[in-house]
Amino acid sequence: MLVGVAGEETGIEPLLRKVLADRPDHALAGTLLGAHLIRAGWRIRSAARAQHVSREQFAQFHDHLRRAEQVLIDVTARHPDDVAAWTQRITNARGLELGQAEARRRYDRVARLTPHHVAAQAALLQQFCPKWSGTWEKAFAFARECAQAAPEGGLSPVVIAEAHLERWLDFDSGGQRAAYLRDPQVVGEIWQAGQRSVLHPAFTNRAGWVWVRSVFALMFSMTGQWAAAASQFTALGPLGSDYPWDYVGGASGFEKFRAEAYEKGFRR
Repeated sequence: MLVGVAGEETGIEPLLRKVLADRPDHALAGTLLGAHLIRAGWRIRSAARAQHVSREQFAQFHDHLRRAEQVLIDVTARHPDDVAAWTQRITNARGLELGQAEARRRYDRVARLTPHHVAAQAALLQQFCPKWSGTWEKAFAFARECAQAAPEGGLSPVVIAEAHLERWLDFDSGGQRAAYLRDPQVVGEIWQAGQRSVLHPAFTNRAGWVWVRSVFALMFSMTGQWAAAASQFTALGPLGSDYPWDYVGGASGFEKFRAEAYEKGFRR
């Protein structure tokens, strides 16, 4: 949670650098500074595809990531078991275009320390998508690897739903997107992932639960699994996360899908 907050907060770099100057071995301050620099760099780059990002944006983006890498290398050298720092280094490897093998190496460090670390899994999934020089075969193979290894009621099966969301986003036309969401194999795999995660009796609301339930609520809705979607909106109550709702209009998209899920899901 602290890493996420530090990543979004502006103007805190001087404070974090002062803490590190006073205590170079302060793992948390170093990880927060690394996350802050990564997110600041990504805001400069924007979420646009590479062809729509200017040379100046890329230069500033990579400058931020290189500075983050220096900080995070020091953190993981001093504290090789720091999962949060290694997770940030997965994202940084993607932005610095260090390659899939290096990103996987960093993920494997996390997995050895904390199996089923869903934030690290989500970060590596992005690396395996075609928009970052991966393939859909590799992205789905990794997502299925995470889901199959996860304990029942775990968070990790959400990576399956995320992979299908990314695939849906990658289609060029509305017709292709609609056909994809009607594919029985897609619908079934999202349902099975939900059964192993948020729909399982062993699932509990723990760190990351709003994001995980939000992804499933969206993907159940888009694939017409309205009863399952309604159950997730009920569990969420008034809560939601920026991702994935920003893909469908933010709060207005959340409210639209929730209303439809309650109408169609409870009616059944």
